[in-house]
Amino acid sequence: MKETDFHLKGSVVTTVLLELHRFSSPSVINQISEKINQAPHFFSQAPLIIDVSKLEGEITLIELNTLVSQVTELGFRPIGWRSVGAGLPSWHDDFHLPMLPPSKTRSITPPIAETDKNPDVVVKTVVQERMVTQPTKVISKPIRSGQQVYSEGDLVILAQVGAGAEVLAEGNIHVYGALRGRALAGVNGDTSARIFCKSMEAELVSIAGNFMLSDALQEIIWKESAQVLLIEDNLEILAL
Repeated sequence: MKETDFHLKGSVVTTVLLELHRFSSPSVINQISEKINQAPHFFSQAPLIIDVSKLEGEITLIELNTLVSQVTELGFRPIGWRSVGAGLPSWHDDFHLPMLPPSKTRSITPPIAETDKNPDVVVKTVVQERMVTQPTKVISKPIRSGQQVYSEGDLVILAQVGAGAEVLAEGNIHVYGALRGRALAGVNGDTSARIFCKSMEAELVSIAGNFMLSDALQEIIWKESAQVLLIEDNLEILAL
């Protein structure tokens, strides 16, 4: 068997989505700067996707290129943009970043084959999607700074998550210790996912892309048992 000089593998990378609702260059950049100041290590060199699908009005190509330059200066690394299929901006062919597909969408087209002997007979293949429950990953050792743990199902950590560490799960996250790093649940868009921890001291918590930073958490629940859940696109932090 011939040996290859490389391997192509999938990888999990935390990507920041900049979802624009209204655009005013000085205002947007100032608000982004404020967010970065709250968690500079989290946003430094972070891959960024610019989403204009919910933008009121239209942003021009010059304005978008300026925005890309400004967020790059702030430390982000823009990797693409998103829009709605039926409402593509007039400049979409001229923008230098690739257009990415919307999240949480998947299209399946069942193949159809017609028989040669009887043109009136059509054989259809029915594709049925079934929910497959992914196994729960259990970690018994502390997650230290710089480490990243990912689970395709629920994630259970029987120790603490240190500052600078990152835990991600497609399902729920349970931390039976202090949560001092970053916890991102429902990373594939599961809005019913939750985060549970024995002591809330997190740098960042996120459910299906909706996140809250430590400064906001400290005003709600801090160093106490808590759960994080998503209610109508708003993160709620509740005591346990």
